[in-house]
Amino acid sequence: MICFLLSDFNPIQLFGKTREVTAKSHTPTHRRLSLGRATANDTGISHSLFILLGIPGLEDQHPVASLLFFISYLVALLGNSLLIFIIITERSLHEPMYLFLCMLAVTDLILSTTTVPKALAIFWFHAGAMSLDGCVTQIFVIHATFITESGIVLAMAFDRYVAICDPLHYTAVLSHAVIIKIGLAVGLRSFCVILPDVFLVKRLPFCCSNLLPHTYCEHIAVAKFACADIHVSVWYGLSVLLSTVVLNALL
Repeated sequence: MICFLLSDFNPIQLFGKTREVTAKSHTPTHRRLSLGRATANDTGISHSLFILLGIPGLEDQHPVASLLFFISYLVALLGNSLLIFIIITERSLHEPMYLFLCMLAVTDLILSTTTVPKALAIFWFHAGAMSLDGCVTQIFVIHATFITESGIVLAMAFDRYVAICDPLHYTAVLSHAVIIKIGLAVGLRSFCVILPDVFLVKRLPFCCSNLLPHTYCEHIAVAKFACADIHVSVWYGLSVLLSTVVLNALL
């Protein structure tokens, strides 16, 4: 038995493996991660399909969460639809405040319909697969409607300011034509501000992972899985937040 073990003993292989292990142990962690990322990037593979995992850490509570999501979506769908119908059909409500409220209800419907049905599909059927184009579309719609809501709330605040400070010229300042122009301006601003997000995400190679611990696609959350520099995406996202939502809140 000793002779058999000695015959299989190869000092060159032993010390070679020892040196290899020692070299790996002394390699810095961030260097090993960068090497692994470089190796994945060298394969030229970029994920075109993402898997949404739902709420991470609460997989056992997904049935309860799905019930809450479903009830909230039904309330939002029925409530906003009823509000829109009443404002459109009742001519006495064709006032600036109610028209802005109708716009806000429309954006709320778009936002909830873009996110909640996919979340319910994840909770009920484990259907978390989403293509890159679908993910980018969801990113665009979510962020655009969110910024649009912020702009509409600012317009509603301006409406109350004019009604209180200059009531005699209220109807002249906020005529139906002006309200339509304000709505178009708010929507156009949201479209132009968020459109670069589409190109910033589409240009990224996704070779690290395609598992997203979310119920919907979000710009920075998706960009973090890219194996490329995302500083432009991070700074642009921050500038959009400051120049739209934060600025509207300050005004």
